[in-house]
Amino acid sequence: MRRVLQIRGMSKAFPGTLALDYVDFDVIEGEVHALVGQNGSGKSTLIKVLAGFHAAESGTSVEVDGEPVRLGDGAASHGAGFRFVHQDLALVQDLSVLENLAFGRGFQRGFAGRILWKEEQKAAQALVESLGYDFDVREPVATLAAAERTGVAIARALQDAEGARVLVLDEPTATLPTSEVDVLFAAIRRVQERGLGVIYVSHRLDEVFEIAQRVTILRDGRRVGTWETKAIDEDQLIELMTGGVPLKARKPASAAQGKPLLEVHEVGGEALKSLSFSVRPGEVLGVAGLTGSGRDELLPLLFGAVQGRGRVAVDGTDVPISDPQAAKAAGLALVPADRHRQGGILLMSLGENVTLTDLERHTSRGRLRHSKERAEIEDWLTRLDVRPPVAEAALDSLSGGNQQKIVLAKWLRMTPRVLLLDEPTQGVDVGAKASIHTLVRSAADQGAAVVLASSDDEEIEDTCDRVLVLRDGRLAGELVGDEVSMETLGRLQLAAGSAMSGPSESVGG
Repeated sequence: MRRVLQIRGMSKAFPGTLALDYVDFDVIEGEVHALVGQNGSGKSTLIKVLAGFHAAESGTSVEVDGEPVRLGDGAASHGAGFRFVHQDLALVQDLSVLENLAFGRGFQRGFAGRILWKEEQKAAQALVESLGYDFDVREPVATLAAAERTGVAIARALQDAEGARVLVLDEPTATLPTSEVDVLFAAIRRVQERGLGVIYVSHRLDEVFEIAQRVTILRDGRRVGTWETKAIDEDQLIELMTGGVPLKARKPASAAQGKPLLEVHEVGGEALKSLSFSVRPGEVLGVAGLTGSGRDELLPLLFGAVQGRGRVAVDGTDVPISDPQAAKAAGLALVPADRHRQGGILLMSLGENVTLTDLERHTSRGRLRHSKERAEIEDWLTRLDVRPPVAEAALDSLSGGNQQKIVLAKWLRMTPRVLLLDEPTQGVDVGAKASIHTLVRSAADQGAAVVLASSDDEEIEDTCDRVLVLRDGRLAGELVGDEVSMETLGRLQLAAGSAMSGPSESVGG
């Protein structure tokens, strides 16, 4: 077996933390090698070292095809054969596939510098088809399915195929609906057939067993070990990743009682036709549905982040729809699905992100009382077990799970009456997911009405008291207590059950 990548003794220290501690790792030619671990385990740091974004500590050795790689140099990384597809695909949605592929390398040009569009189109079409995709490269990226957009990013990374040796895929399915994962996997297998080594980073452990031949586990910056995927099961993998930490939050035996706190009447937008429901204090209401069902539109509509219609009331008082400031004033809080673009400000510090929602409480006579602000920030970093708990650190320096904790902290500090959570554990590890679920349940226990929209059916089953299942913009069914199961959720989402009828379905707790 020929090793295309060999890492020996990789270490990387930051002020106050050792992110990687003498890690060994290798990839065999034509292999998909999964790299897993909780957020903060060192996965992101390892990838950034390979990309040349970070320089490693002395004593680190990285070789591609037996040749040493100069670390801390992006050009050297690319020249050695590393290619990367990050979770944020960095595609320009309004430009065509062809134009996105040309970024970084430029267009072929002919006489007087004119772009050779026919040649460009032919080459681009051949490239995407070689990965198993069948779409017109002249189409805007925004018109493609999620798996196809990921395919464009892979094609862009591999367009100089003769120089590529190791493809790194960082959470490539984090935003993909389950129905599109197989399309991406087919493309990955074609990359394998070319003899490239593939590093596959994912928190979706079922995918690790489907696509990878081997898996390496990191924990607290150290390599726990490497196994063939056929020699280990998911329970063992989770135990090794977490060190045996319990992973499920307490779920109550029955739904909350009392007067509804949140009432929604005939709310609709583009995909969502019309929906009415209510949520009581202490209740966690789940919203499930495939992409395009209206699930991914509902919570931004309730908070006023997108334009919509209908009526929303909190504790009997109407909240003007399409007005986020009014929603916030009424006690609504939205943790959005896209934490990078909408949840936090990546270049600002952890402390600045935490207190962004309300600085008034720490001001006196127009001046910010820094000591009180600092005390609150440190309290939240401790309560949510943010790692590293450095208030001055930039948000983008944290792992995905720790970033999500900061986004949660900035809203939980407001003690919201209604907590809206949109894909709250997307792209986070099993340990961070359990922590977030515990925070959700704690907010409900303190009297908040919680609405949790997720494409993760297991999350819905584990966390929610009651679930609304959406299909084609309308309510397909309501499940309560023991009725909530992954099987039933799947049936209703895929139209295997009968939808509830009527132009505007209304349900309540």
